[in-house]
Amino acid sequence: MIELTRLNGNRLAVNGDLILFAEAAPDTLLTMVTGEKLLVAESLGEVAERMVEYRARTMAEAGRLSAGGLAPGSGMGASALAAEKAVAEARSEESADEESAVMMRPRRPAGSDLRQRGSGRN
Repeated sequence: MIELTRLNGNRLAVNGDLILFAEAAPDTLLTMVTGEKLLVAESLGEVAERMVEYRARTMAEAGRLSAGGLAPGSGMGASALAAEKAVAEARSEESADEESAVMMRPRRPAGSDLRQRGSGRN
């Protein structure tokens, strides 16, 4: 959440992920994804700065909570790439396992079904 100030001086906290866009007209007007509009006393630059800080805090907290953690400054991009690589490796291993299972299956000699059926009739 980012803390902002309404034009009447009341403080409010806004979920930065729900801001669709912000414009200076001349006051800073936030348009939320819901369509709601908020006028705030902070400048457009201050709102943008607080959003960056909010995202940095969110990513830092996600890094602390994740099992492997994120290296400081690596950002979520590095984590996403690592996850994508792990999925690709898992798929590759599954594919190799399937191929080896097919290759390891014993082949029956040609006509073996006929011989088995025929031997039961005699």
